[in-house]
Amino acid sequence: MQENSKYAEAFELIRSGYHDQKRGKIRMAVRKYKASIRLLPTAEGHTYLGWAYSLVGKYDRAILECYKAIDIDEDYGNSYNDLGYYLTLFKRYDEAKTWLTKAIAAPRFDERYWAYYNLGRIHELTGNWNEALKLYYRAIEFDPKFSNGVDATLRLHGLMN
Repeated sequence: MQENSKYAEAFELIRSGYHDQKRGKIRMAVRKYKASIRLLPTAEGHTYLGWAYSLVGKYDRAILECYKAIDIDEDYGNSYNDLGYYLTLFKRYDEAKTWLTKAIAAPRFDERYWAYYNLGRIHELTGNWNEALKLYYRAIEFDPKFSNGVDATLRLHGLMN
């Protein structure tokens, strides 16, 4: 199979898996992500597979998939962001901050606001509310309609007053 054709097929499987995942068909999504990886291992395939695992509480697998994604493509910010998010759930804040900082700096990351938001959550959870607010506002600068960021700033302002 030609490389371009293999690439197109692998990404079509990811796209299709994502649509299954959005409809709650996680097992089907996992199968498609794994098929994509067998065809052509990509950072996207591993990151989306990790995300699917996280949705069913398999965070150890999700974390492992993020590490695999980073090994394949250090420029892909989604894997750093997701890894930081998963580590935050386990209160591994220092590790999470490292990965989220890398997500913010990653050359290939369209949803950078998530990394600012997730980093803000760590600061909020650890009592550094002023820094959390700065990061939430930074997230909103990237996407003014980012409801998680807007809600977080309103909630935190309410707690601070």
